[in-house]
Amino acid sequence: MTTIPNGQGSLSRVLLLGGTSEIGLAILSAIGPGPGHAIGPGHAIGLGTEVILAGRDPGRLKTAGKSLNLPGTVTVMGYDAMDTASHQAFVDEVCAGGAPDLVIAAAGVLFPQREAERDVRLAATMIETNFTGHVTTLLALGEYMRNRGSGTIVVLSSVAAVRPRKFNAVYGASKAGLDAFARGFADELHGTGVRVLLVRPGFVTGRMTAGMRSAPMATTPAAVGAAVAAALRGSKPTVWVPATLAGLASAMRLVPRPVWRRIDR
Repeated sequence: MTTIPNGQGSLSRVLLLGGTSEIGLAILSAIGPGPGHAIGPGHAIGLGTEVILAGRDPGRLKTAGKSLNLPGTVTVMGYDAMDTASHQAFVDEVCAGGAPDLVIAAAGVLFPQREAERDVRLAATMIETNFTGHVTTLLALGEYMRNRGSGTIVVLSSVAAVRPRKFNAVYGASKAGLDAFARGFADELHGTGVRVLLVRPGFVTGRMTAGMRSAPMATTPAAVGAAVAAALRGSKPTVWVPATLAGLASAMRLVPRPVWRRIDR
């Protein structure tokens, strides 16, 4: 664990799984600094906050931490979403300093469908990173947060989870699994003081989608961050980015399968 001094004190703890994620970092930027960006009663990302960036590349994590410009402390920890055997020990280490007030589950990878078909190991990487690793890590974190009786878990799903298409079958399946888990986990934690916020963005223009053809209602990491910040100050369980995507998603479920097969975007 490496700490990058960036301020004084610690009023709350925030954990970003996938510590170099553009969307995850945009969420952190959107909810801090300042007391006006409330996570919940008595919590804010600002002076004294400890932000933990967890990921595989220490160098990139440190660079990401320095770029945040948060007035608290940024801590870098090693974390591999695919190494499920290490997740309980990772969570135990994180929570030795107290369970996080906010967890942002943003670890994720995206490979084109044709590449995954040519190299099925890429398909396994998407499933394990986007789905399996989140399940094992969030179950362990949820137990600590449940025992304390408070906290928020933000899960980054996707509109692809609603109805996977032929050109993103593996990625869509991984997000569909994560989406279903998040909804079920939210029900299990209901009444414990722990909230699960499910985020369903559309096509996000950024590093992960570089070189890909954009889709209708495309958005940006900054827009997702702003939408999540607003949702954290409310109480709804799901946020669509952009908000109009919710209507499109409802329509997607009704498209007959023969027509759906012809959709190439």
